[in-house]
Amino acid sequence: MSPLDALWHFTNLLAPAWIVAALMALGLKQLWRRELKNLSWRRLALWGGIGGCLGIMAALLVLGRDGKVAGYGLMILAIALPQWLLSLRR
Repeated sequence: MSPLDALWHFTNLLAPAWIVAALMALGLKQLWRRELKNLSWRRLALWGGIGGCLGIMAALLVLGRDGKVAGYGLMILAIALPQWLLSLRR
């Protein structure tokens, strides 16, 4: 595997976490517009993306491979947890 292939492989491993975190942050800002007006969309997406990456890595270590439904479920929980904590702190 060339270094470019390794970079693409790693990028594609983490892309679902960042995409879902961005979509979840957009949804939060739309649903709870008044409650989250002091919290930026970028901050929600950043912390959700970091949590999602950690969730994918944990699923990869525990399950042994990527692409399992349980791994994606763990990713969703790891994205939602920091966004929920940020919304509580507002």
